[in-house]
Amino acid sequence: MNDYAGQHEVISENMTSQITMDLARYVQELKQERKSNFHDGRKAQQHIETCWKQLESSKRRFERDCKEADRAQQYFEKMDADINVTKADVEKARQQAQIRHQMAEDSKADYSSILQKFNQEQHEYYHTHIPNIFQKIQEMEERRIVKIGESMKTYAEVDRQVIPIIGKCLDGIVKAAESIDQKNDSQLVIEAYKSGFEPPGDIEFEDYAQPMKRTVSDNSLSNSKGEGKPELKFGGKSKGKLWPFIKKNKGATPEDFSNLPPEQRRKKLQQKVDELNKEMQKEMDQRDAITKMKDVYLKNPQMGDPASLDHKLTEVSQNIEKLRLEAQKFEAWLAEVEGRLPARSEQARRQSAMYDSQNPPAVNSCAQDRESPDGSYTEEQSQESEVKVLATDFDDEFDDEEPLPAIGTCKALYTFEGQNEGTISVAEGETLYVIEEDKGDGWTRIRRSEDEEGYVPTSYVEVYLDKNAKGAKTYI
Repeated sequence: MNDYAGQHEVISENMTSQITMDLARYVQELKQERKSNFHDGRKAQQHIETCWKQLESSKRRFERDCKEADRAQQYFEKMDADINVTKADVEKARQQAQIRHQMAEDSKADYSSILQKFNQEQHEYYHTHIPNIFQKIQEMEERRIVKIGESMKTYAEVDRQVIPIIGKCLDGIVKAAESIDQKNDSQLVIEAYKSGFEPPGDIEFEDYAQPMKRTVSDNSLSNSKGEGKPELKFGGKSKGKLWPFIKKNKGATPEDFSNLPPEQRRKKLQQKVDELNKEMQKEMDQRDAITKMKDVYLKNPQMGDPASLDHKLTEVSQNIEKLRLEAQKFEAWLAEVEGRLPARSEQARRQSAMYDSQNPPAVNSCAQDRESPDGSYTEEQSQESEVKVLATDFDDEFDDEEPLPAIGTCKALYTFEGQNEGTISVAEGETLYVIEEDKGDGWTRIRRSEDEEGYVPTSYVEVYLDKNAKGAKTYI
C-alpha cells in the first residue's frame, strides 16, 4: 500500500512539474495576448467611429452652406429686380451671393474628400483590421487547444511510466490479502491480551443438615471471612462478578499494576523494567562522557575547568542511583508475578479468581443467619430471591480502553477535510495532541479531545514530540 501510494505521489509530482506549472505560465501568456487583441479591436472601432463623426459634420456643414448660398442668390435676384433699390445695394447683394456660393463649393470639396477618406477607412476596418484581430484570436485559441492536447498526452505518458510498478503493487496487495491467516491473528491477540488466570476448581457440596459441621468449603469461589460467611453475593445491586469479567478500574493505576490480570501485569512490569534500564544506560553513557571530558580538562587545563563538571557528574550519579532503585523495585514485583504464574495450589487459584476482594460480604444465606433463636432452621423469602444466577455483565468486559497517552503536539499547516473512516478534520493553525507517530504510511494519529481522535496526513501537520513521552523518538 505504501508503494502504491508512492507511485501516485510520483504521478502528482510529475504532473505538477511537467503540466500544471507549464499550463499556469501559458495561461498568463494567453491572458496578455487576448488583452492586447481586444485592445487593438477597441482602438480600431474608436477610429472608425471618429471618422464617421467627421463625415457627418462635413455633410451637415455642406448642407448648411448650400442653403445659405441659395438664400443669398434669391436675395440678390430680388434686389436686382427692384427698381427702388440703389445700384450699391444690388452690388453688395451680388458679392454676398458670390461669397456664399464659394463657401458652398469649399464645403462640397471638403465633404467629398472626407467621404472618400471614410470609405477607405471603413473598407480597411471591415476587410483588414477586424479580420486580422479575429484571426489572431482564432490562432490563439487553436494554440490553446493544441496545448491542452499536449498536456493530456504528457499526463498519459506520466501515468504509463508507473503502470508496471502499480501493477506489481496491486499484485502484492492481492498476495498479502490472500496470505491472511485469521486463526493465527486471533492467536496473536490471545497471546497479547491473555489474563493468566486459571479456572477455579469444582465447588464442594456444603451439608447444612449437620449443624455442628457447617463451614465454608475451601473449594468455593469466595474467600473465607469472619464466621465463615462467604463474600460472593449472587443477587442485589452490588452483584459480585467472576474473574473473567472484572470491571476495569477507571481510577488511578497503581504503581505495581496490581489492578491488571497476572499476564497483563507481567507484561506491563517487564515493559517498565526495560524502560528504566534504557534510561539508566543513557545516564551511564552521559556519566562516562562527562568523566572523559573531566580527564581531558585535567590533562589540558586551558580547555576548561575540571571542577565545573563535578556538579553535573554528581547529579548524573544521583539519577543513576535513583533509577537503579526504581528498577529493583519493579524487578521485585516482576519476580513475584513470574513466581506466581506457574502451577499454583487449588486454593490459590480460587483466591486469584476472586479479583475484587474489597467488596463487602456478599452471600446473605449463611448458616448462622438462617437459624432461629430456638435452633430451628428458617430461611426468609427475600434471601431466597437473592440467590440467582451469577451475573456476568459482559458489557463491563467491553468497556472503552484507556486512551493512548499524548507523545507530543502538532500544528496544522493546512486545512484537511477528514471524510474517510478513521480520519479527522483539522483547520489550518489548529493545535492538537499527537498520540501515534507516522509509521511510514504517511499518516499521523492525533487527538482533539477525549472522544475525538483520528488520522491526518503527516505532510499536513508540524509535529513537536515530547522527548520524555513514552514511544517518542529522539531527533538529533
